[in-house]
Amino acid sequence: MSHTRYLILAEGFSGNPHYGKTMRGVLRYRREDVVAILDSTRAGEMEQGVPVVGTVNDALCFGPTTALVGVATQGGRFPPAWMELLKSCVAKGLDVENGLHVFLGDDPELRELAARHHAELRDLRRPPADLSTATGENLDVPATIVLTVGSDCAIGKMTVALELDLEARRRGIRSVFVPTGQTGMAIAGWGIAVDAVVADFMAGAAERLVVEGAARGGELLWVEGQGALLHPIYSGVTLGLYHGSAPHLLVLCHEAGRTEIEGAGGGPHPIPPLGELVELHERLALPVRPARVAAVALNTGGVDEAEARAAVEAAEAETGLPADDPVRFGAGRLVDAVLGRR
Repeated sequence: MSHTRYLILAEGFSGNPHYGKTMRGVLRYRREDVVAILDSTRAGEMEQGVPVVGTVNDALCFGPTTALVGVATQGGRFPPAWMELLKSCVAKGLDVENGLHVFLGDDPELRELAARHHAELRDLRRPPADLSTATGENLDVPATIVLTVGSDCAIGKMTVALELDLEARRRGIRSVFVPTGQTGMAIAGWGIAVDAVVADFMAGAAERLVVEGAARGGELLWVEGQGALLHPIYSGVTLGLYHGSAPHLLVLCHEAGRTEIEGAGGGPHPIPPLGELVELHERLALPVRPARVAAVALNTGGVDEAEARAAVEAAEAETGLPADDPVRFGAGRLVDAVLGRR
């Protein structure tokens, strides 16, 4: 992937931690491949050592090869101004990677422009055309499969999987991060966005991913979780991914201090105690593959260090499982917990 030089498109959102999720993930885990960020509202500034530019022309001196849509726009669609921005990228010969639900390859004008300028339009959320139902091959994968699950959406399931994978590889373990969403795919360079797959084929997509993860040399596979079992909107993708990946072990992710599921109507939707969440996830495992929660990963970014350590201690006391914040305190204890249950 070293040949790719990203211009991250983050117009109006580069300072927003929620809508700029893809940008922030790529900056954290593929920093060496990012040459510039485009956001005219912050032109001339720096973001984590990367120059922020105001136009595509301003970015060309940094030698980008690919424009990456680094934001989640409202409703998952491109505003008219963004379409002009994308056309400007293509007209300069840049490939475009897009993780939104709207497929750029379906736009006749953009497709014709890309053909004329020898640019490639890569819609990360477009599922493979040959997906089908799960076959049971997931149960024969010669690797330990670990799935990150969560008390809610947007609490760091991808980040936890990436941090645990990095720690495992630092130890010399043949470890592979298995991407299941557009940001993880942009980071890893492969994968399937399971939330864009037809419901009947979702488990089949997850099965294909763990099979490919093993084929890539993984003896320990960290599957990026999606959604949450108790989320009124996104529980379907969670269960399909759970059963399709057929994990041996789970890492339960939770944001310290969050008590209600966010972004769902008809609430409030309270988040149960961690002990109940452990029991719920273990109870919903496939009977043929009774997955167990090996550890609890906390996101303590919203509290100070003393509160973070107290939250870790409380999670351990409540669940009887090892707990930690892998970003703040390191992933070592969580990896130890998983290896101890293999």
